[in-house]
Amino acid sequence: MRPFIDRRATLAGIAATIAAPNDARAAWPDKTVTIVHGFAAGGNADVVARIMADALSRKLGQQFVVEPRPGAGGTLAAGYVARAKPDGGVIAILPGGHSVSAAIYKQLPYRTVEDFTWITLLTDYPFVLATYPDHPVKNLSQLIDYARKAPEPMLCANVGNGSGQHLAGELLASLAKIPIKEVPYKGGSEGMLDVIGKRIDMIMDTPTILLEQIRTGQLRALGVTGAKPFFALPDTPPIGTVVPGYETGSWLGMAAPLGLPAEVETTLRQTLHEILVDPDIVAKLRGLGNLAVPSSGEAFRDKVAAEVVKWTKVVADAKIERI
Repeated sequence: MRPFIDRRATLAGIAATIAAPNDARAAWPDKTVTIVHGFAAGGNADVVARIMADALSRKLGQQFVVEPRPGAGGTLAAGYVARAKPDGGVIAILPGGHSVSAAIYKQLPYRTVEDFTWITLLTDYPFVLATYPDHPVKNLSQLIDYARKAPEPMLCANVGNGSGQHLAGELLASLAKIPIKEVPYKGGSEGMLDVIGKRIDMIMDTPTILLEQIRTGQLRALGVTGAKPFFALPDTPPIGTVVPGYETGSWLGMAAPLGLPAEVETTLRQTLHEILVDPDIVAKLRGLGNLAVPSSGEAFRDKVAAEVVKWTKVVADAKIERI
């Protein structure tokens, strides 16, 4: 009987050894998870990240914290996440500017598509172009006419060189054939305050940064960058109605370092998809000017790759100087 007992014990030991890693992974998250993004506190990425962190904490029973790492149009944060240990302890909120950076930066400390595990898209939104209420420019047509006649280029605030906002402004200047000088800030709020203070002509930024000031009359919206009217500013025209061919926008998505365990990837994606159809979360996001747009990981990856190609062509065709 002894060999039978030994054999049974041996088989049980092998089974336990095989099961242990799966059990450990299934327990994720077993420690605090850090959500990193590359922009200042209070901006669109930061506010959406905090909504996601709160919802993930409640659903998964572990703390999710948000860590802004602003700088270089979000590329510093993306590089940090790409180099992080792929165990689910560090994940990222990446913006549409992630694809833009690949087109406008000569060199990056990571591979834009290949160095990440793509979890899901989170939100979609246009940028808004706005100025202060008593600026002589009252609409898009006047903007083009004013810019062509002004002795100096108009100043347009953005959240940093290489950001989606930066290239949205550059694209406007190129297609409308007007001189615009892009002025980078560490965060959208700083640029917005300089526009309200009449030190800067206009700002190109997310609805999260600009909507409240537009609603209270501190700013006047001139246009939105999407192809269609924007639900949060239905009376503000798309820029493309005055500048043929102009259309752009942005998004936020969740990604992680390459090599994230499949079990963690699945848990994170499924949980985020549940969050993104929750009516309360959807309402919060709409209040920021964001539409919830959950996706598969493959669809998210393909979108990033396609936008790298798109923006690389835009930069080349418009002869925008790379950084």
